[in-house]
Amino acid sequence: MRSIFLCLWIIVGQITFAQSGNEKVFAPNPTFNSRPNILWLVVEDISPYLPMYGDSTVETPNLSWLASEGVCYDNVFSPAPVCAPARAAIATGMYPNRIGADHMRTGPWFMGNVTPQIMAMAAKNSPEGMIPYEAVPAPEIKMMSEYLRMAGYYCTNNAKEDYQFRKPETAWDESGPNAHWRNRAEGQPFFAVFNFEVTHESQIWAKANDSLWVPENLHVPVPPYLPDTEVGLKDIRRLYSNIKEMDHQVGEKLQQLKDGGLLENTVIFWYSDHGGPLPRQKRLLYDSGLKVPMILRFPNKQFAGQRDDHLISFIDFAPTVLSLAGIQPKEYFDGRAFLGKYRSDEERQYIFACADRFGPSTDNNRAARDKRFKYIKYYHPEKPMFLHVPYRDQMAIMQELYRLRDENKLTNIQAQWFRPTKPEEELFDTQADPHEIHDLANDPAYADKLKELRQACLQWVEDIDDQNLKPERELIQQIWPNMQQPATQSPVVNLNKNMASISCPTSGASIGYQLLEPGQEPSGTWQVYKEPIKMDGKKEIAVIAHRIGYGPSEIIRKHFGN
Repeated sequence: MRSIFLCLWIIVGQITFAQSGNEKVFAPNPTFNSRPNILWLVVEDISPYLPMYGDSTVETPNLSWLASEGVCYDNVFSPAPVCAPARAAIATGMYPNRIGADHMRTGPWFMGNVTPQIMAMAAKNSPEGMIPYEAVPAPEIKMMSEYLRMAGYYCTNNAKEDYQFRKPETAWDESGPNAHWRNRAEGQPFFAVFNFEVTHESQIWAKANDSLWVPENLHVPVPPYLPDTEVGLKDIRRLYSNIKEMDHQVGEKLQQLKDGGLLENTVIFWYSDHGGPLPRQKRLLYDSGLKVPMILRFPNKQFAGQRDDHLISFIDFAPTVLSLAGIQPKEYFDGRAFLGKYRSDEERQYIFACADRFGPSTDNNRAARDKRFKYIKYYHPEKPMFLHVPYRDQMAIMQELYRLRDENKLTNIQAQWFRPTKPEEELFDTQADPHEIHDLANDPAYADKLKELRQACLQWVEDIDDQNLKPERELIQQIWPNMQQPATQSPVVNLNKNMASISCPTSGASIGYQLLEPGQEPSGTWQVYKEPIKMDGKKEIAVIAHRIGYGPSEIIRKHFGN
């Protein structure tokens, strides 16, 4: 049985690569009659286990429809193999290790509104050595959605807030379980994000006793680093069942778009936040943790059925979305636009990735990859290859690996993950070896490629001034002196005739405002301050300021005439 499943998995990998070699179109660039809506359908913890990527284990009718009418991207990578650092990169257009956001997690910011009580609880319950804090990017860095709001887009997030920092009040028009493009003003373009959690790692064990969306005896491919025992097969079937369920949920959202008559004025992004949910996938710098499927559909089925194989990193998403909206990307972005008015003509030569602390376990690993070869640098080779993550221990297939390890029954490939130490570096041919199990770093035939990618990786670390290579306490001390969060200073409001001008002494602070009737309390959406505001007969203005990573300011209220 093992040989059959291993052959099937290798064939799937070969089909995937073969498909990426046919019917390619480099950097398709759609055209629009007006500013397009932009819809993100974001799933969690999925590698390219899909029919349009060569894996026919299950049918995904909604994604297959999307692929038939859109473009499949074959070389898309997260800069981190876990969600919060990846989402920090997506939100800011910056490498997470440039902005000190690569430790998973820095605090309870993903929970939404964080109060001092939540902060104290997080500090009390954090594993030994972990201190809740927020990443503090450079002052000029803002969330991508804020730029879209400033340009007139209605921006909604439903509903995950997981950026390694609290969102500023200016980030979204709506963020929560009821956020939807339907709530915008008539004719207003929108940027809407919907997160689908059914494929998340946790759903392997949370749904273990639920009925399956696939046959109970479904033949599933088993990668050679995982056990093909009944326990292993059950969890892999659950993975594919969750994919089927996710496809159904995505179909519901696509139908809402169609029912609203918005399909042909909307760019649809469907992608995963990083690689697969199983052991030795999520949290590791192999392609199983970094490489993701992505499908884009453009209005009027432009480039329908095509494939694009150029290298794309999540840091390219922010400049690309701004470019699609006709907004020039910011010079500070690490990424480059691959679509839209400001599309870069320069093809990316490498993608880069990082992996540091996960829960209580810390390491420092970096990777560089071209279209074929992957280089991994291990900064602590004396540490075990296996990084223990208690959260992952809830998965039955992880417990099965422990059992086989303790009984000395792991295969040589499975045992690689449990090595007591690591090499200083690894090199893999991802075309010939898609599971990255045959290290070529010591093969003289690949010496030149090893040298090339080693240099690219080290140069990247130097260029971005990699913050996460510092001891975490040193990093926290640097951004939160004396372990105290810096506070955004109070905004200054000047009223002159019927105009309000606002500033904030804190460099880089975003400013939000609401126009109120006398005595009315601020509630709902804060508008982004761009220029002096006409009071429009209102008698009072409420203002808040917030720099990312700092505590928000107090709310300042000014009454016209005072």
